[in-house]
Amino acid sequence: MVPGPVERPLVIGHRGAPGYRPEHTEASYRLAFALGADAVEPDLVATRDGVLVLRHENEISGTTDVASRAEFASRRTTREIDGRPLTGWFTEDFTWAELSTLRATERLGAIRQHSATFDGREPVIRLRDLLALLDDAADETGRAIRLVAEFKHATYFEGLGLPLDELFAAELSAAGWGRGGGRLISESFEPTLLARLRDRGLDGPKVLLIEDRGAPWDLVSAAAGTGGRARTYDSFVTEEGLLGLSGVVDGVSVGTARLLGGPRSSTDVAGGAGLAGPGAPLRGSELVDAAHAAGLAVYTWTLRPENRFLAPAFRRGAARSAWGDWLGAFTRIMRTGVDGVFLDHPDLGVEARRALARA
Repeated sequence: MVPGPVERPLVIGHRGAPGYRPEHTEASYRLAFALGADAVEPDLVATRDGVLVLRHENEISGTTDVASRAEFASRRTTREIDGRPLTGWFTEDFTWAELSTLRATERLGAIRQHSATFDGREPVIRLRDLLALLDDAADETGRAIRLVAEFKHATYFEGLGLPLDELFAAELSAAGWGRGGGRLISESFEPTLLARLRDRGLDGPKVLLIEDRGAPWDLVSAAAGTGGRARTYDSFVTEEGLLGLSGVVDGVSVGTARLLGGPRSSTDVAGGAGLAGPGAPLRGSELVDAAHAAGLAVYTWTLRPENRFLAPAFRRGAARSAWGDWLGAFTRIMRTGVDGVFLDHPDLGVEARRALARA
């Protein structure tokens, strides 16, 4: 089933509905469907035997009960992931049969104590499990929900002999999704991975994720081999950079700080972007307008209602876990003209979109 037209911005359940249930679980995704999400976004990483599983990162101590499992204590190790040392338990050191015995936990338990009450109830799931859930939801409701697949650490997994693009194409084919049809959007922080997906003939928009600082790891790795310097994320969101992406990718996805304006990597500024100088990274509605002029869609992540994640102007009270003026914050972001928003609470995105339409 191909999705019909949807309102804009697209409301995307970020890892399901993790504001209410631990992320990347069947319960989280089913709830996202029920709350009106137009699409859901899984993060894809690989197991040792080449199964794509849904986890925020390949290091899983913060999202599963692996640290409490004595039989896996010896798997704790330190690896270099995208140039940084990281200690923990990694999906690539487990078979799917082993990972399937783990249970999911809430990553933001200190902030989301309600979601944390569901810790230990749900198993880790695979991409193929989510594809089946999406098919079932379409059959039950007549509404085809899109898949926004995010590929994590593609260069790293490629080096392990676990090419995410190849594994993904095989999973789609096995699930009867073919090349993805009109239901698929693919995104990555690494442009090389997006090019490989396109070369494989996979359908749907390809979206470059833009960090608030730094450079894509695939470009850093390639530059290291030649003694050159990698392009920064900032360089992709200048007017020239966006024009250069036209025809290469179909969209960009930026953190909310780039739309709210203010210092990079800060969620503590609620002011406007102001006019950028020549060659400077664009912000706010200027970024969205320039991207649209280049034929690119714009998405943003992640809209969250808790004070901890809101700019000061939208916070209410002192508790970090308390909800602030999320409606004001969300509608402000939507007014930039953004095409899609990622949210941990999809129902709040639907309500903000309705409020914007009524205004």
